[in-house]
Amino acid sequence: MTGIDLHTHLAPELPGFDVPRALYEPLRLERYLDTAGLDEAVVMVPPPFFQQHLPDAAEWVRRLNDGLCATVEAYPRLLPLGYLPLEDPSLAVAEYSRLRLSPVVGVCGSAGGRSVSLADPRFDPLWSLLDRDGRMILLHPGASPDARLNAFYLSNLLGNPTETALAAAQLVFGDVLARYPGIRVLVVHCGETVSSMIGRWQLGYDTSRPGIKPLTEPPSVAIRRVYVDCLAHDPMQVDHAMAVFGPDKIVLGSDWPFAMGTDDPYGQVKHLLAADRIRTTNGRQCLKGISL
Repeated sequence: MTGIDLHTHLAPELPGFDVPRALYEPLRLERYLDTAGLDEAVVMVPPPFFQQHLPDAAEWVRRLNDGLCATVEAYPRLLPLGYLPLEDPSLAVAEYSRLRLSPVVGVCGSAGGRSVSLADPRFDPLWSLLDRDGRMILLHPGASPDARLNAFYLSNLLGNPTETALAAAQLVFGDVLARYPGIRVLVVHCGETVSSMIGRWQLGYDTSRPGIKPLTEPPSVAIRRVYVDCLAHDPMQVDHAMAVFGPDKIVLGSDWPFAMGTDDPYGQVKHLLAADRIRTTNGRQCLKGISL
């Protein structure tokens, strides 16, 4: 049986980064695919390379995206995502416009952290282009700005899930998902805490809490437009994500080569009746705007 992993990482070899050596070795990623019994992997640069603090990120982002495309050029099984600097909406639009005719199969960006709210109208040109192209945008947590999380690795264990949920909430309450239905939004780590929060979001909408505006679709409906990977490390959490997002919105994701990932993403979902669909069809649908 074949399949596609939609959440792996590679990077161009640039100085100054203390990251696993495997990030610079696409052949090792291909070997992982062989071991896992998968055909292809969608690859993105990892969070240390986001560099959202840069005052002018244009040159860095171009180097990053061109470097990643060059890194995987000789490896047709590895499908690159272009990185967009979501801390600068105008630059994100400009970079996506540049990347539209490049080899990227979609784009990615930092969820929460230093990113501008995804409900900000300055992102509307980007959403319009992604909607027109039917392209995927993968949202991956970068860094939490909360210094209280520095201890106990909580910046990852608690901060990342919170930042991801923040980005998803901005898409829901900003009515982005319903207004731009052609966009394929993929949220990693099984949607983080979103599946646990959607009932509260729906109640806030139903009771017209302050600041919540009328939406094209209520939160519990809009959220089913979002894809999530299977990386929950807990079968019960995967089951809950299935109920919230739908069996057609779960895809494989390993977070290779990081320690918080898995070498067997299919093992996260093999207990499900929809396991074969998750392994193959859902991933292809998420990349529908691209000819693979």
